[in-house]
Amino acid sequence: MSGKVSKAQRKINNKYINDLKKKLAASNKNKEERHVLKPQTDDESEDELKKEETSTDPTEEEEANLKKSFKDFGLKDDILESIESLNYDKPTPIQAQSLGPALEGRDIIGIAQTGSGKTAAFAIPILQALWEAQTPYFACVLAPTRELAYQIRETFDALGSNMGLRCCTIVGGMDMMEQARELMRKPHVVVATPGRLMDHLENTKGFSLRALKFLVMDEADRLLELEFGPVLDKILQIIPRKRTTYLFSATLTSKIDKLQRASLNNPVKVAVNNKYSTVETLIQTLMVVPDGFKNTYLVHILNEHVGKSIIIFTRTCAHAQNISLLGRILGFSAIPLHGQLTQAQRLGALNKFKSGDKNILVATDVAARGLDIPSVDLVINYDIPTDSKAYIHRVGRTARAGRSGKSISLVTQYDLELILRIEKVINMKLPKETPPKNEILALHDSVDRASAEAIRQVKQFHSNRKTRR
Repeated sequence: MSGKVSKAQRKINNKYINDLKKKLAASNKNKEERHVLKPQTDDESEDELKKEETSTDPTEEEEANLKKSFKDFGLKDDILESIESLNYDKPTPIQAQSLGPALEGRDIIGIAQTGSGKTAAFAIPILQALWEAQTPYFACVLAPTRELAYQIRETFDALGSNMGLRCCTIVGGMDMMEQARELMRKPHVVVATPGRLMDHLENTKGFSLRALKFLVMDEADRLLELEFGPVLDKILQIIPRKRTTYLFSATLTSKIDKLQRASLNNPVKVAVNNKYSTVETLIQTLMVVPDGFKNTYLVHILNEHVGKSIIIFTRTCAHAQNISLLGRILGFSAIPLHGQLTQAQRLGALNKFKSGDKNILVATDVAARGLDIPSVDLVINYDIPTDSKAYIHRVGRTARAGRSGKSISLVTQYDLELILRIEKVINMKLPKETPPKNEILALHDSVDRASAEAIRQVKQFHSNRKTRR
């Protein structure tokens, strides 16, 4: 791919993308929706971006009436003490808008980006209600991924530390019998992935959610993308109709709208910065990479950011494994996180990165949503995501809570169409940065050798596993 795209070529590319969208829109129009929670496709979500442009951020008058302190909400002293110990100075915008109606018993649909403080926004009113009547299986929180479920559990444990909270995590990939024993201890809050929760509802004797008071669906857009719709339907049929329900999502689409109509009762909608965009403190750039030089460019970037906290996103598990190994061969402190690792390995990788034991996390999009990693200096898109939403969520790992951050996308000649789509969605042209040619050439041979060694080691590992079987 050359450094510049001609006006004629850009026009052709834009025409191709627009024609493709028209065909997809026509195709989607002719399809009947057979299920209220049918998973949403990337193309449907991109067609609906315009719907998300209507902001419901508070007006100046409404903002003046928002609570400025957690004490203003009349929370129990035990909860306020936990909030203070966690150094929550004041409510975040999503907390300031949602806590009032939530504490009054209203259903909530919250639209907020990752890192906005939405976990505490639904945990605090649940704990406030639980303080009055500590009954088993009081609340259930559904999350799309195991990692997010564990992090939600951590937030509940921290906020409920002064009130004897019992909380358990029920996710796939872990021992069913051990989870059944946890459920028999009658926890107040169950944090679960939908599939494994349904397994226990159907198979674990003595476990029931018939007395459930609160249901939370976190990252609801992701729940639908991962095809949990039919399972959610089953869960909604089992649990009591008379309950309080909170639905939180990073985006608002027609599928989310149908889900909230199927599960919420006259909800209060709160939205914070729900335009489909990236934060102002994020510097976004791209590097145009010649064929065969992607790993060299990557290593050059890592050399320029030694000691920084970095997430490298790849499209496949194999790429994540290879790039992590390449980094270690070249002396970088890298660790992989992807779906082919065991649950224990994934949690171990995440904890090592969060603690600073490893400063480079090489991840597939399993790590792009909901993970509570407060300080990331740089995000590198080794592979450009095929879905523009995934780009937003990837780069959202940095420049959080007002801090500055940077993302760099490695772009080959095959990524032109994807980059044009992303630029259209975020409404900006990504500036190009070009590393010194002599530095790239000086690195290339050693990186090539290390890449070959990484591939050899991965092949040897898989060969040894087959032999042991």
